[in-house]
Amino acid sequence: MHNILDKKDLSALKKKEPKRFKYLAEGGAFLNLQGLELAPIEGIDTEKTNQLAKIVRGLAFSAIDAAKSGHPGGSSSKVEQVLSLLTSGVLAFDPMEPKHPGRDRVVWSAGHCTPLIHAILVLIYESLNISGHKIDEEMKNKLGGHLASCLPRFRHCDGPSGHAESHNALVDISTGSSGHGFSAALGLALLQKSCGLPPKVFVFAGDAETEEGMSYEARNIIHTLGIDNVIVSLDYNHFGIDGPIEEVISTPYLNHWFGAGWNVIEVDGHNVLELVYAYRKAEDGFGNGRPTVVICHTIKGRDYGKTENTSDSHGTPAPHEEYVEILKKLGFDIPGIKGDVAKDIDIILSQLSKDKVDYFLGRLEIGKQKIETEENLAKKMNKELAGRPMVDYHSIKRPEVLPAELVFEEGGATATRKATEAFFKWLMKETAFFYLGAGDLMKSILTGAAENVYGVIDKDNPYGRGIRFGIAEQNMAMMSTALTQDILPGGFQAMSVFSSYGVFTSIMSNPVRMALINNAVNPKAKGFFIMLAAHDGMETGEDGPTHHGLFWMSLFNAYPGIKVYKPMDANETIEMLFHAIEKGEPIALSVARPNTPVFKREDNGDYVVPPAKEAINGAYVFKPFRENSKPKKILAICGGQVMANVLEILPELERGLDIKLVAVTSPELFEDLRGSNPEKAKEILPDEERQYVVTLHNGWPGFMYPFILPAGYDKRAIGVKKFLKSGPRAEVYKLAEFDPDGLKKKILGAVE
Repeated sequence: MHNILDKKDLSALKKKEPKRFKYLAEGGAFLNLQGLELAPIEGIDTEKTNQLAKIVRGLAFSAIDAAKSGHPGGSSSKVEQVLSLLTSGVLAFDPMEPKHPGRDRVVWSAGHCTPLIHAILVLIYESLNISGHKIDEEMKNKLGGHLASCLPRFRHCDGPSGHAESHNALVDISTGSSGHGFSAALGLALLQKSCGLPPKVFVFAGDAETEEGMSYEARNIIHTLGIDNVIVSLDYNHFGIDGPIEEVISTPYLNHWFGAGWNVIEVDGHNVLELVYAYRKAEDGFGNGRPTVVICHTIKGRDYGKTENTSDSHGTPAPHEEYVEILKKLGFDIPGIKGDVAKDIDIILSQLSKDKVDYFLGRLEIGKQKIETEENLAKKMNKELAGRPMVDYHSIKRPEVLPAELVFEEGGATATRKATEAFFKWLMKETAFFYLGAGDLMKSILTGAAENVYGVIDKDNPYGRGIRFGIAEQNMAMMSTALTQDILPGGFQAMSVFSSYGVFTSIMSNPVRMALINNAVNPKAKGFFIMLAAHDGMETGEDGPTHHGLFWMSLFNAYPGIKVYKPMDANETIEMLFHAIEKGEPIALSVARPNTPVFKREDNGDYVVPPAKEAINGAYVFKPFRENSKPKKILAICGGQVMANVLEILPELERGLDIKLVAVTSPELFEDLRGSNPEKAKEILPDEERQYVVTLHNGWPGFMYPFILPAGYDKRAIGVKKFLKSGPRAEVYKLAEFDPDGLKKKILGAVE
């Protein structure tokens, strides 16, 4: 027997059983290439790549000087990483068909590194021009590339963006919020792997992103699900924005990846040969089915003057005089005229000689040859998904006669969560491209029936469609939205449902916002997803205020590009789901836990309750006025249990009032109806009746404000209703029509 609190006893135990005092970390494979004498690789010209790196840095720094804004630090420290990947022969990419479904995907988790992104694109497309491809303005826009003339407009509304946007070549998801890119990459990689397709997903990331909690969520689940087609190139320069990352991460940095089960390769991030070897080895893998991170030891802000190797280089442009000095040290004898970087860019590109162009394009050609034809990719997908309907959500239509499992007995009581359970199970059998899961709440939210159709995705079931996210709402939302924003062979797009309690949806708000921005800036790859906000309202009464879903919808109500749906009963839930799929616009869908009435849609002697399908208008007249000369009041009601409670007291209310009941299922849908079909909207709520309205909602009162605000309020509420663009303040205000002239126009339009 031992007393480990006794120092002598503890010391004796250490000598006797040393294994009790040692823990061997169990990660993936580990390989350190730093300083290793490596054999040359046939076709890789490190000297030419280093010369190209100088040109890329010159282009990036000139763009920053033009904008007097941008992020030089991380952009400069990643230059060799990007060029080495492009020239390694590893990346499947065709600059003349940059969105080919067979390409490897690229995610800039370090989404602020746009000086580098745009400089690389200029290098690619100016090289193609030099080689005779004739990339004009129209072709450049079609390809999502850039020419030299674009860089002086960096961070202007008509120029290259300030953060990564997926309409560009070599950018496959829009990023900007630190740490979110890992989860987005997971979504893209999972989509490819679960469809039996070969593309890999490469991620360019910064070391400080490891501080972000959702980056752990992503690193963990990438390994757990067996998503081995992710390769992260991590820029380990030791600095965030405020200072050294060691001020935040005091444990050994590699533990944060190795401990999560990843393969780890360490390299000098400015050594081209080490990088090429690392990317090739990462592509080959270690035979263990694990994802790989290449830890690139770099200098933040390399060659960027006084801020080199400091946190200040992150987002601090050098003064113009220092910029000129920086460019001359790089070997570019620029004129350096303040406000005219176009001449500097000409000098930089004059060093893009034919031999460099030939080498660079020749290496890109090797990557291009790796891309399989779309026809072959479709055959692979069809083979791996044999027996499943090869259609996506665009082809799903509401049957004229609903299947029995999607019809709920009127007059009975059914929880709306049971309606979504039935719908998603039915939908899973109708398409090969539907994914869903819940944040460790499957048994409560009832996503399990649909998950079980093809099973949960794991290492042994890569073609499943259910996902075990765990308690990781941010990662759940980001990966689930990202997988809908890619286009598969044959033009198919996936849809997703990700679920938590309504009260917890605020945790997912920023990933959802990022997904909506991606939809806005790249409508060609617009994704459709459903954020299922379960256990909504006061219905989770016993759990207390920590679980009451009362106010969550306010944020999603404000975001452009998503609507909040709140059906009254189970049959309305089905109708609104079909409507959402038909529109293809993301929704936040509210469902409740307890059984609530399934309303009778029949003539009850006094009035006829309209069919459940009327819910898709956002509002409908549940009961009209009696026109009995009593004072009129309209009760606009949101929430099935609220409606049921009002119906109980309706006879008493009608003793002194003439009551009209308006069922509200989505104020935003009703606002759309006012624009698209004003006559129908007036039948539901004419402007002259607004004076009678009292709203009832088992949650945030503001959700119902559109029903009580005065007529014409929408013309007098001047604000911003869409995502804007990168640009100086004056340009962004003009784009939003909030400059003086724009405001004058808006104000006069409102008062007239």
